[in-house]
Amino acid sequence: MTPPLSTLLRIREGHAKVGYAELFFDLVFVFAVTQLSHTLLEHLTPTGALRTGLLFLAVWWLWICTSWVTNWLDPEKIPVRLTIFGLMLGGLMMSSALPDAFAERGLAFAVVFAAMQVGRSAFMLWALRGGRGPGNFLNFIRITLWFAMSAVLWIAGGLAEPESRAWWWLGAVAIEYLGPIAFFRVPGLGRSSLSDWDVEGGHLSERCGLFIIIALGESVLITGATFAKLEWNPTTIAAFCMAFLGSVAMWWIYFDSGAARGEHRITHGQDSASQARLAYTYLHLLIVGGIIVCAVADELVLVHPDHAETAGVVAIIGGPALYLLGCALFKWVTNTRRFPPASHLGGLSLLAALALAAAPMHLSPLVLGAVTTVVLMIVAGWETASMRYSEAERKH
Repeated sequence: MTPPLSTLLRIREGHAKVGYAELFFDLVFVFAVTQLSHTLLEHLTPTGALRTGLLFLAVWWLWICTSWVTNWLDPEKIPVRLTIFGLMLGGLMMSSALPDAFAERGLAFAVVFAAMQVGRSAFMLWALRGGRGPGNFLNFIRITLWFAMSAVLWIAGGLAEPESRAWWWLGAVAIEYLGPIAFFRVPGLGRSSLSDWDVEGGHLSERCGLFIIIALGESVLITGATFAKLEWNPTTIAAFCMAFLGSVAMWWIYFDSGAARGEHRITHGQDSASQARLAYTYLHLLIVGGIIVCAVADELVLVHPDHAETAGVVAIIGGPALYLLGCALFKWVTNTRRFPPASHLGGLSLLAALALAAAPMHLSPLVLGAVTTVVLMIVAGWETASMRYSEAERKH
């Protein structure tokens, strides 16, 4: 006999462990992040940055929506595992199409992406039918309808000329990102409520932390691969060391205290669904986006340490700034603070001053990269010292 469909859902008993199938699925996004970094590096213009940013929004949304779904589904069950593997195949095809998404592979990207979004939600409906959470079943009816609407725009954009494609896809992204904000309101079906989104906070927090590791790992890989191809001299060795120290500082800023505090808030707070939507679904895209831009900046500094165009300077300073902004907002909403961390605001102020001084002082990419790395290290050390001091004060 066919087992009850409700058995496809996780049994909520404490912290839900991230399954090996989920980790396997994430490997596809190592490739996706690499493709985005290379695409931005090859098209480092305002238009190229906007197009790559649009593709990044799509990739992130696909990943975070899948993480929400696997928060409810049990990856140890064969139908769920096969669905994850099917999504992996689609993700690999989608990632392969990223560099040419605004050229000859636009339709392929759009069809695969839309099929993954709609298909995953349809599977969730099948898994929820007759099982736990009737509110969540209705919630996924609404979600599937929203994804079906955006799918029309994705495919229309894929069929359109490359020059107008971005407008169609911008509309599709807008629909998908506005969905949770609008609680997936559908005429005749009403809107969802936060009580329908009974997430297991620890699992979602861990999943997002792992994605940060993926993005940082991709940055380290790009740095190592680029350095291996260059002549080893004092300049390239200095650039290599600065890139590595910058990656370490970014890891420290996120994982030393922010990740653990965020997990505690979403796990033990009374607003886990709200935290999952704001802190992890929306704000984490700033953090990951910052890492991707930093990876591009590191390669620019390694290859062109003496000179960079304006777009390169923007990437070198903008990557760390975007990362610090995302971390500051994430830590602000996951802690009981009136303001974002002072260390992060101080770091953003230093980066703003550097941006103003870069052109008049004719600072080289190597110097800019070194200064941004020092800023990240200052922020990491400042926050760690202040946290340790606060803990010592509480004990006394």
